[in-house]
Amino acid sequence: MSSPRDEAVEPGSDTVGPSTSSSSQSDATGGSIISVTIGATVPTGFEHTAAEEVKEKIGVDARISKDRGRIYFPITTDKLYQVHLLRSVDNLFVVVEEYDHYQFKESKEETLTELQQLASKLPWTDTLEVWKLNRTLKKKKGHRKGGNAAKVKPNSDASDAVAADAEQHELPQVSSTAEDQTTVESVPDLETCEQDSQEAAPEAKVIKFRVTCNRAGDKHSFSSNEAARDFGGAVQEFFQWKADMTKFDIEVLLNIHNEEVVIGIALTEESLHRRNISHFGPTTLRSTLCYGMLRLCKPQESDIILDPMCGTGAIPLEGAIEFNSSFYIAGDNNDMAVNRTVNNICHFQKRRADKGSPSGLPIDTVRWDLCSLPIRTSSVDIIITDMPFGKRMGSKKKNWDLYPSCLREMARVCRPSSGKAVLLTQDKKCFSKAISRMGGLWRKLHTVWVNVGGLHAGVYLLKRTAAVSILPLLIHAEGIFPKQEKYSTGSCHD
Repeated sequence: MSSPRDEAVEPGSDTVGPSTSSSSQSDATGGSIISVTIGATVPTGFEHTAAEEVKEKIGVDARISKDRGRIYFPITTDKLYQVHLLRSVDNLFVVVEEYDHYQFKESKEETLTELQQLASKLPWTDTLEVWKLNRTLKKKKGHRKGGNAAKVKPNSDASDAVAADAEQHELPQVSSTAEDQTTVESVPDLETCEQDSQEAAPEAKVIKFRVTCNRAGDKHSFSSNEAARDFGGAVQEFFQWKADMTKFDIEVLLNIHNEEVVIGIALTEESLHRRNISHFGPTTLRSTLCYGMLRLCKPQESDIILDPMCGTGAIPLEGAIEFNSSFYIAGDNNDMAVNRTVNNICHFQKRRADKGSPSGLPIDTVRWDLCSLPIRTSSVDIIITDMPFGKRMGSKKKNWDLYPSCLREMARVCRPSSGKAVLLTQDKKCFSKAISRMGGLWRKLHTVWVNVGGLHAGVYLLKRTAAVSILPLLIHAEGIFPKQEKYSTGSCHD
C-alpha cells in the first residue's frame, strides 16, 4: 500500500516538485486541479465580515465555525494565491479532515489511543500537495526563530495551552509576515521554483514538523498537551518525519471544540495581523481587526477619514492600503505615538519602493489635543479609532471625563446626517453613559463584540444625526488644517 510519505512529500523539498508543478499549470493542458477546504482564523466577532470578504474576492461561500474565530471555504489550487490576499484573516490552514460530531471515548487512555490510530487513516495526500504548492507562493524565509513567532490564537477564549510535546508547554504559532504577504501579489515563476527544488535535491533532509492542539470544551478527559503529544507521535511514526518545536517545516493543527474536530496543515508562518506594523506600541491593534472596523463603516471614494487617537497608526495605515480612494488623517496627543505612526508609514512605503511598487499613501499625521481638534466643523466623513480602555492606557476614572469631551468634539467635526463613527472600547459602561449625554448627536446603529487581548470589547458603529451641538462651533476658514502653534506633520506621500 502506498502511503502519503512515499508520494506526497519529499524530504527537504522547499518548493513544488514536478508532479505538483504540472498539476498547478494544468488549466491549459487539461490536467486535474485539486479542490480543498481552507480554514482561517479571524478576529472573534468579525467572522461574518471575513465571510463577506471571501465571497467578494474569491467568489465562494464561507462557513462560520461553531468555534468562534474560524471560517472555512472551498478553493481550487489554481486560486490558492488568492487566500493570501485576504485582509481579514490572521492565519490560514488547509483542512485534512473535519468531524462535526466526533464521539470521544470516556476514558483518557481510549481517547488518546484512538487519536493515535486516526493519524494513519487521514487523507493526507492532497493537503500535502497543497502545502508544497503554497510554499512556491511565498518568499523563502529560512527557518523560524522561536522567540519571534506569535503565540497561539489570541482569540480563543477557552483554549488550553498549545503543545506538540510533553516537554513543550507554550509554543509559537504559525502565520505569515508582512513581507511574506506582500510577495504573494506577484506569484513567482513555477519553472524557477522547480529549478530551485532540483538544485536543492542533493542536500535533501528529513521533513521537520510539530503538532499544535487548540482545545475548547469542558467535557474532554484529556488535555491539549496530551492530545498533541500522542497524535504527534503517531504522525511521526507514519511519515518518519522528525519532531522539532521551533525550526519545523510543517505544522499539523489539531483543533478540538467540544465535539467538532478539525485536522489541518498550516499555510502561514507568522500571523497576517502583523503585516503593516514595524514600530509597536503598548496597545497596537491587529491589522485584521482594523480591517474589520474599516469594512464596518464602508469607506467611499474621496471620504475624509479621521483617527484622533491613532497610537501606532494601525487603523489609518490599513485603510490607506486597502481603501486607498479615501484620505486619512491620523493624530494623537502623545509625541511618541505620533513618531511611531510616522515611522510605520515610512517603513511600509520604503518596503513598497524596494519592491518597485508605488509608495505613496493618502495619510497625514498630526500631533493635537483630541478634545480640541484643529479641524474645520462638519468636514470629516468617518471617524474610526481605538479609544483608551483604562487598562494599559489611561484609567477608568479619567474615561468619565475624556469620553464625553472627545465624543462632542468628534460630533463637531463629523458631517451631520451622513457622518459615521466606528469606535472600539472595553469600557462599555462609561461609553454608554457618555453617548446618553450627547443630546442626540450620535445614534447607535450596530455593535460587534470582539476579543482584544483577552478583553471583551465592543466595536460601536454610530451615525451622526442632524442635531446641532450646544457647544460653540469653531469654524475655521483655513481648510481642514487651520493654523495653530503646536502642529507637527508626518506626511509621507510622493
